[in-house]
Amino acid sequence: MREKMTRFMQGRYGNDRLGQVMLGLALVCVVLSLFRIPFISTVGLVVLLLTYYRMFSRQIARRAAENQKYLRLEWKLRAKLQKQKQSLAQRRTHRIYKCPNCRQKIRVPRNRGRIAISCRKCGTEFIRKT
Repeated sequence: MREKMTRFMQGRYGNDRLGQVMLGLALVCVVLSLFRIPFISTVGLVVLLLTYYRMFSRQIARRAAENQKYLRLEWKLRAKLQKQKQSLAQRRTHRIYKCPNCRQKIRVPRNRGRIAISCRKCGTEFIRKT
């Protein structure tokens, strides 16, 4: 049986990160359909069928390109979330101001009173309370 499956999958795309996410989405839709949410079971079925279509496809270059687009999008989203996480972690010890001239973000330590802040990008100096 294993050999038959191996021979069947030869020349086909198989599973990738986008396929895994789509299977997860289909599973979430199936679970939500148990709560009688309208159209969710249809969405889950369509996503599942698309996942299997991608898995058994012989157009490997197209499926790989789709996966690369997804991976780029996922990377951008993860980078943005990581940046937000770091910003929230620094919030207790630092304040972030924007330069009134060039809008560059400037990080200064908290609880220093009124200080003169100079922008490293454009050289503008402004006074803010920390």
